[in-house]
Amino acid sequence: MHQEEPLWKPSAGLVRQSAMAAFMKEAEKVSGRTIGDFRTLHRWSVEETADFWTLVWDFCGVIGERGGRALVNQDRMTAASFFPDAKLNFAENLLWKTGSEDAIVFRGEDKVERRLSWDELKALVSRLQQLFRAEGVKPGDRVAGMMPNMPETVAAMLAAASLGATWSSCSPDFGVRGALDRFGQIEPIIFIAPDGYWYGGKAFDIGEKTREILASLPSVRKAIIVDYLGNSSATAAATDRSQTLEEALAPFQPAEIVYERLPFAHPLYILFSSGTTGVPKCIVHSAGGTLLQHLKEQRLHAGITEGDRFFYFTTCGWMMWNWLVSGLATGATILLYDGSPFHPDGNALFNYAQDEKMTFFGTSAKFIDAVRKAGLEPARSHDLDSLRTLSSTGSPLAPEGFEFVYRSIKQDVHLTSISGGTDIVSCFVLGVPTEPVWSGEIQGPGLGMAVDVWDDEGRPLARGKGELVCTTPFPSMPIGFWNDPEDEKYRSAYFDRFENVWCHGDFAEWTKHGGIIIHGRSDATLNPGGVRIGTAEIYNQVEKLPEILEAICIGQEWDGDVRVVLFVRLSEGVSLDDALRKKIRDRIRTGASPRHVPAKIIAVADIPRTKSGKITELAVRDVVHGRAIKNKEALANPEALELFRNLPELDS
Repeated sequence: MHQEEPLWKPSAGLVRQSAMAAFMKEAEKVSGRTIGDFRTLHRWSVEETADFWTLVWDFCGVIGERGGRALVNQDRMTAASFFPDAKLNFAENLLWKTGSEDAIVFRGEDKVERRLSWDELKALVSRLQQLFRAEGVKPGDRVAGMMPNMPETVAAMLAAASLGATWSSCSPDFGVRGALDRFGQIEPIIFIAPDGYWYGGKAFDIGEKTREILASLPSVRKAIIVDYLGNSSATAAATDRSQTLEEALAPFQPAEIVYERLPFAHPLYILFSSGTTGVPKCIVHSAGGTLLQHLKEQRLHAGITEGDRFFYFTTCGWMMWNWLVSGLATGATILLYDGSPFHPDGNALFNYAQDEKMTFFGTSAKFIDAVRKAGLEPARSHDLDSLRTLSSTGSPLAPEGFEFVYRSIKQDVHLTSISGGTDIVSCFVLGVPTEPVWSGEIQGPGLGMAVDVWDDEGRPLARGKGELVCTTPFPSMPIGFWNDPEDEKYRSAYFDRFENVWCHGDFAEWTKHGGIIIHGRSDATLNPGGVRIGTAEIYNQVEKLPEILEAICIGQEWDGDVRVVLFVRLSEGVSLDDALRKKIRDRIRTGASPRHVPAKIIAVADIPRTKSGKITELAVRDVVHGRAIKNKEALANPEALELFRNLPELDS
């Protein structure tokens, strides 16, 4: 049961001073309506889509020529086109600021710490732009980075975007096959990699891996090796077509950056689906759609403004990296961290927050749960006075996680659970700074996002669980998939379920407060006895138990039906005996329902997860059923899958 009082309410002063409140006043002028609260504003934003996104452009001060039309083909999702007459450049909108203040602060665990001012960042982008131009990079060409989350990665992306090239990245812990499954499809002409990376206090040299990757990427004209471990010269010398970054930039001095202004729908990013069920889909995102959506989310929903200190814990293989770097467009300082968030201990990120006076702290639900289970209390151990917003994504944040944040991290903080995805490089549902925070709930839909929950017949559900859908177009819909000229794969991915409606693949429900709860991916939804159950409902109960570090749940085909199987990773010194099994079942029965109680509970030493930290229910389900896993390279720990193969406990 959710508590009857919210965990947090914005003060009247916070509401008055918020960008959301200022935007409401502008919306009243445009619409001629009285817009006194967020729900009314949201209704207008989806009823008058063109007017809303035009106001976002103007309110957020987008640099470029907007043109006369805001939206054409509004009634056809796959044919809709936003600002078809506009011209802009993504990098120009992120690099408008000058001066000696921090643009980027970087920590590589406890090994490296650096700062770049706005002027220093622009100087580096200028030199990289000149280098790329000398190598023949032109609009539409691809530049790929297998990089840590460090300043050179941001600068390389901005340099590529300034020329109209398309940026794509993954993290350096990807294996050879994983990198080639991604970059081999898009044929980059520039490839950027480090000499290695730090993780858990250990150095990992990737010189040999880089050589193998380049051997299978004939499209690459130049590979640039960035120094991180101090071995870049040796790596570059032993790798074909390679130079160190220092050598490659030597001929070029900082100059004025030239920005190619291109159409709103010009390709900016190629992101990749997780790829655990086959070769990853290459999802192409537009410069204008990404910029406008991120400005709306960060300025209005997240309340980020010039001078803020904006952090999200992410790698370059997760869409939250793309979201983070857009923070430059608000004039905020972006705080980058690369490596383990628990090195040398669980306080690493909170130390960073304290030292840099972080105003926005973004992380994952799994991190919050790990901090809770480690017994840490940052509210007591750290000065977090500057922190206004704490954001969680990656998987649903359980009510226990909400309550832990307010009890042990900070009492007066806006906790925003957010959900969207790589597919839209943004959010469908997220925080609302003018609304209260209720335990276990995402506050509301994004402005301009006609989000709803539908049943299997396509009927809206005011209450109850169903498919998360979006019923009208929005700017950050993908341009399409790479090498999908007829858009067959694109339409199949999102529009096959309901005609002319985006079906996202999340299992969700509305709350009585107008918020939303995500119950997990609908393709991982359990169906015992024909009743749909979200896996997050089970995790919310099980992971409250101190004996359980982590869990993963699947439906096993059994005796003409599906039975629920729960795998648990136990705390140190704990064994899974009958008493603990009973405790787990009782907790699920009382906290969720008898339908949620697993038929089998099995202890495992590890749980497979993707590079961005998400557990992989579908891969485990396939292993249990003896089906092939098509792309283990997408996993951070593929060896963990073997723990689920041919288990005798599942034969009876």
